Amino acid sequence: MAAGSSPDFDLIVIGAGTGGYTAAFRAAQLGMNVALVDSGKIGGTCLHIGCIPTKALLESAEFYARLKKAKEFGIVLDGRPGFDYKAIAARRDAVVKRMWTGLRGLVDKNKVTWIAGRARFEGPTTIRVALVAEDGSAAGERVITARDVIIATGSRVKSLPGLVPDGHRIITSDDVTTKAELPKSIAIIGAGAVGSEFASLFHDLGVAVTLLEYLPGIVPLEDKDAGAALERSFTRRGIKVITRARFDAASVKVSEAGVSLVVGPDGAAAEELRVEQLLVATGRAPNTENLGLEATLVELDRGFVKVDGWMRTAQPHVYAIGDAIGGLMLAHVAAHEGIVAVHEIAGESPEAIDYDHQPRATYTHPQVASIGLTEQQCVERGIAIKKGVFNFAAVGKAVIIGETEGFAKVVADATTDEVLGVHLVGPGVTDLIAEAALGMTLEATAWEIGAATHPHPTLAEVLGEAAMAVAGRQINA
Repeated sequence: MAAGSSPDFDLIVIGAGTGGYTAAFRAAQLGMNVALVDSGKIGGTCLHIGCIPTKALLESAEFYARLKKAKEFGIVLDGRPGFDYKAIAARRDAVVKRMWTGLRGLVDKNKVTWIAGRARFEGPTTIRVALVAEDGSAAGERVITARDVIIATGSRVKSLPGLVPDGHRIITSDDVTTKAELPKSIAIIGAGAVGSEFASLFHDLGVAVTLLEYLPGIVPLEDKDAGAALERSFTRRGIKVITRARFDAASVKVSEAGVSLVVGPDGAAAEELRVEQLLVATGRAPNTENLGLEATLVELDRGFVKVDGWMRTAQPHVYAIGDAIGGLMLAHVAAHEGIVAVHEIAGESPEAIDYDHQPRATYTHPQVASIGLTEQQCVERGIAIKKGVFNFAAVGKAVIIGETEGFAKVVADATTDEVLGVHLVGPGVTDLIAEAALGMTLEATAWEIGAATHPHPTLAEVLGEAAMAVAGRQINA
């Protein structure tokens, strides 16, 4: 930007996923003139090939699983419940389209300038956009300038060395969320949130599932008790879980009949596994290539943009958020990062983002949700703790709905009683975790959460009882 000239915009946001559009809308609400640049549809990965379509599929699968238990509730169905996977996929796509349509309207409502194209830095605050027409064809170029820029370019699926997804036999989560095919058997590499969710989804729809995890337990970022509970549930339901799994990518053979690989637990005998499809769910890579970052002082670490707690990069006036910076790589975290960045740009001195206070949600059956430190992390940090655990089996509403698996675990500081972590496994816990998020934001003690009246009968009682259990004062157990 030439010295003394006025920029085209106050803020340019590169990437229109959850973090990007949240930042753009908040900046517009604060009176900024904002440009939102993306070559794809607004909503990004989460809306189109991630969170939303996955959860739509999971909702259908769990609904079907509950229908199979209808007789337990005194409901008589005419014949055995069945499903049409193409119709399930069509509903998935309809949900995505509805959400996308609403987001497009918010661009105009917030008076944000939408620029369809691929952005590249020509300087810290000068962006060249290769414009893209609605049909995806090239539509020329446009150079725009701003006082500040936010990088929100997201991430993409990544595979393992030697495993090349073909969209047919070796697939990724992108294939599951965009196609309408259901295999009879599948092996899933990676038992983090994504891999575990798909294991739950496919099993509920009658697919034979083998879940492979390199680490000692599934959902390895969660508290060990939560991971162990989910693994027991999966095994009891008929999902084959192999932890400490070892296999050589060279052993993977693809044919018209399916996929075969030799796999087994570390230190034990390996066996040949044959399945129709192999789903690779081993993480994501940041979309930070070809951004022209060499024209800035922005620093990278293994491809992720380095930022501080206010999303500031090493280049003044350039910020980064979401999957492009790594960390938790969750849509709601990206949105929060976007809000922090915008308020910092606005000079409002927001609090630095506290990743220990960001909730996590895994939509398996049963669900897993958590916030804060695990018991293991407290031990590693040398924090003396006390904890309370309460099982859903003793919660009236859980018995009523026929979902009694799981528990709530509250971890508190042994001296101050401040809640350090909450870990939930069971029905509806991805909604219940919001109470814990609010409590931790307000620096609540376990006694305060337990003292709050939880309506009866509700699933939320499990958290109130677990909080009281920290002091050994739970009522219903």
